[in-house]
Amino acid sequence: MNTLYGNVQNNILAKAQQIRLLVCDVDGVFSDGRIYLGNDGEELKAFHTKDGFGIKALGASGVDVAIITGRNSSIVANRMKALNVAHIIQGQEDKLPALIHLTQQLNIDLNEVAYIGDDVPDLPCIEAVGLGISVADGHPLVLLDADYTTFTRGGFGAVRETCDLIMQSQGSLASASGASI
Repeated sequence: MNTLYGNVQNNILAKAQQIRLLVCDVDGVFSDGRIYLGNDGEELKAFHTKDGFGIKALGASGVDVAIITGRNSSIVANRMKALNVAHIIQGQEDKLPALIHLTQQLNIDLNEVAYIGDDVPDLPCIEAVGLGISVADGHPLVLLDADYTTFTRGGFGAVRETCDLIMQSQGSLASASGASI
């Protein structure tokens, strides 16, 4: 089936239709994976407004959103709060236990979860969920294991593409509205 981004297999759309929770890695997914460090130790990251709109629209459509990241960053916490992401889990190098704990808290089956990542630490989560997703520029091992690979690179709208895919499969994309932030 054709989506806004390209042709997607029907089984992927069927999986996306069942999604109640999108879980995202941050570095390499919401960002391009680079971390900018200033002379005084200041850390900077760039986020794409397209991803911000997608997260807000997906949440408004009734799909919950979470992040699980191995790093701790006030930049990430502030960005996710601005996007109304309720579940912000940082400092989790082993992400699968955090994912399982979150799904138990929310009473959501792993088959109702989509997880988008870009590197080897994301593999256990990608393999455990109903729809495992890699960004287009993900590590080769992640690309091999993912159910779906975005057409878009991490940090350049891959999260938005994922949100659009889920909303299109669930029939809520046409009603997406709000502001890019």
